[in-house]
Amino acid sequence: MGRFANTAQAEAWNGYEGEQWARSQERWDAVNDGFNQPLMETAAISETDSVLDVGCGAGRTTRLAAQRADRGQALGLDLSGPMLEKARDSARREGVGNVSFVQGDAQVHPFEAARFDRAISRYGMTFFTDPVAAFTNLHRALRPGGRLAFVCAAEAETNEWLEALASLKGILPLGGFGKGGGPGMFSLTDPDRIRALLAAGGFTGVDAQRVEVPGNWGVDAADAAAFLLDSGPGRHLLNQVGPQEQAEARQALTAALHRHEAGGAVWLRSCSWLVTAVRRPAPR
Repeated sequence: MGRFANTAQAEAWNGYEGEQWARSQERWDAVNDGFNQPLMETAAISETDSVLDVGCGAGRTTRLAAQRADRGQALGLDLSGPMLEKARDSARREGVGNVSFVQGDAQVHPFEAARFDRAISRYGMTFFTDPVAAFTNLHRALRPGGRLAFVCAAEAETNEWLEALASLKGILPLGGFGKGGGPGMFSLTDPDRIRALLAAGGFTGVDAQRVEVPGNWGVDAADAAAFLLDSGPGRHLLNQVGPQEQAEARQALTAALHRHEAGGAVWLRSCSWLVTAVRRPAPR
């Protein structure tokens, strides 16, 4: 285990948050897998590349990168012990041999300089307490000309799952839930801020393209509502009210999700930025 500068997030992702994601990884992949193809195509991973997956979680995108770099290798880095245990188990089960995982903090992890050809992430770049330190460290880890590609959430109001949770206003203490600010899913919703942070970390050629995909949140409205309210944010909100309000919230969320049922699933649109940047090539 590496050292952590990002101690609050390390505590969360080694507690309930990480355990819930590890336990429900197949469901989270069903939610987010629509971003895999755009991410992999934009990363332009070649068969001999060395790839770093930042905030890899249970390793879905790490394994996909390893399959593309079949004569190279992929390393997944994450704060969460429970999720990395799931990642290793999945890699063994799927027979992906050119992949490894390490527990660490991208802000301070002692990467070998210029080790990686590509760095990728699916929703793992928004939890840094010091984004500039993290991007500077990742810049150093990439070889000159190396490419960074990651997905991060766009504005909260453009994501239908959060719109559904917003229907619980008056039942749950939503407050500023879903707003950017400190570390969290919505900390990089402003593309100008993304460009500024990456430039401060040494990257050039920064680009951010909006991508929208549907995600499968459950087999029906009741199942999707239970899953949403079992997640870290949902559980946090429920814990602030009593049993009656909790029951009302589950009923209201189920009702709000009925209109998203189609073909034996609940489909909610997620909107994200697909961000790319490069480490400036070495001068000739």
